[in-house]
Amino acid sequence: MVNDRVLLQMSNISKMFPGVKALSNVDFDLRAGEIHALMGENGAGKSTLIKVITGVDKPELGEITLEGNIIHPASPRDAQKLGISTVFQEVNLCPNLSVAENISIGHETIRYGFINSSDAKAKAKQLLKQLDVDIDVTRTLADYSVSIQQMVAIARALNIDKTKVLILDEPTSSLDAYEVRKLFDVMLKLKKNGIGIIFITHFIDQVYEVADRITVLRQGKLIGTYETNTLPRLKLVYSMIGKELENLDSLSKMKGELTKRTEVEPFMQVKALGSKGSIQPFDLEINKGEVLGFGGLLGSGRSEAAHLIFGVDIPDSGTLTVNKKEYRHLSPLKSILNGIGLCPEDRKTEGIISDLTVRENIVIALQVGQGWFQYIPMKKQYEIADKFIQSLNINTPSPDQLIKNLSGGNQQKVILARWLATHVKFLILDEPTRGIDIGTKAEIQKMVISLAEEGKAIVFISSELDEVVRCSNRMMIMRDHQKVAELEGDKVNLEEVMQIIAGRSELEKA
Repeated sequence: MVNDRVLLQMSNISKMFPGVKALSNVDFDLRAGEIHALMGENGAGKSTLIKVITGVDKPELGEITLEGNIIHPASPRDAQKLGISTVFQEVNLCPNLSVAENISIGHETIRYGFINSSDAKAKAKQLLKQLDVDIDVTRTLADYSVSIQQMVAIARALNIDKTKVLILDEPTSSLDAYEVRKLFDVMLKLKKNGIGIIFITHFIDQVYEVADRITVLRQGKLIGTYETNTLPRLKLVYSMIGKELENLDSLSKMKGELTKRTEVEPFMQVKALGSKGSIQPFDLEINKGEVLGFGGLLGSGRSEAAHLIFGVDIPDSGTLTVNKKEYRHLSPLKSILNGIGLCPEDRKTEGIISDLTVRENIVIALQVGQGWFQYIPMKKQYEIADKFIQSLNINTPSPDQLIKNLSGGNQQKVILARWLATHVKFLILDEPTRGIDIGTKAEIQKMVISLAEEGKAIVFISSELDEVVRCSNRMMIMRDHQKVAELEGDKVNLEEVMQIIAGRSELEKA
């Protein structure tokens, strides 16, 4: 049973960044001996709230109390001294140091001017024993699996005097089912010891397994705090993405004039493609002349599936058949040679090459496909760039403008032009409309439909589910890093998709 004693209280928290109100009058409280899930889609304000708690960011408004006392942490170290510690998604330890050194660093026992290594080893073994982990603490951290490293990170977080609050930021994202179960056992044990745990995750099933309460943020605002056992999963999904049942029927589809085909011509067939710790094996057929949407909440495995298909990541199971030729896996170069393109989720770091011009960004994939010894003449490069600047309405003073000086929407169009210049046959679009204005977003959606009308195979991924529904002929629905459904025809509607994401089998049992 959860203790009703409030451990941490945040009241009226507001935080501004240039041009963005990251948090707006948010309230949040954590009880002693409670696992409290903090949920919301990308940009909801979860990370900012955690940064305020841990002293990374200072709020413009609001008050934080810990055990009834007002606190003003100015840094993560300040927060640790108060008994607040964080374990991040990416384990931020030193792989070249021993387990004991990683746990004790910053908390070493000094004797006669030297670090007492025997004390560090004994302390590390004691902390890990509390977590039911029995390993050789003298071995380097890199010798152990991600799940063990996660436990070491938790042990380090507990290696402060009187730990009161433990923040776990996406701790299960790289763990398999058995490792997740072990982590949950540890969390429940810490809960019994009175520690308050803030659990940040996108995995709905996991939240309903271990969380006592759920707080939902959306666009920097508090949507609500709920007792887990009283909150239907479907309502949780609606709260996170901001859609209500009564509004679903009014959503119109923008699927152009794609004709219904009696014969389907596949471009790619995927069989049991998967990668341990990333995505469970899935089957999929990708057809010419259609838009296949990948639906699911952030962290469901949509981008991981796209990366396995394109060859950014290497699968450890399954095959891909492209135009009747079977591959164990593709590579980006093999994909380009097969007429496959990828517009990645993060265009700033994975899409554009910021210090190159618009022209250079457009022709680079074509040049890679031809090989560097078959250099595209400069005159031809300008012809290609001018053609797509005009046809895609790219707003740039000239092809020689540095791409980093363009708006986000125009950068996205340049990435599309890059693949269209290669006469792409299959295009994977991962969040192609994120962070761009409404007008450009509509342009890109129409462009997606027109590319399918030309016979190209399109995979369309977006965090905005209504956008995926509007543009897709078929949808693959993902939840917790696995494919859970495939929809087509009239079944591709927002209500159907959201119920599956929420876990419809559980709803039907209720």
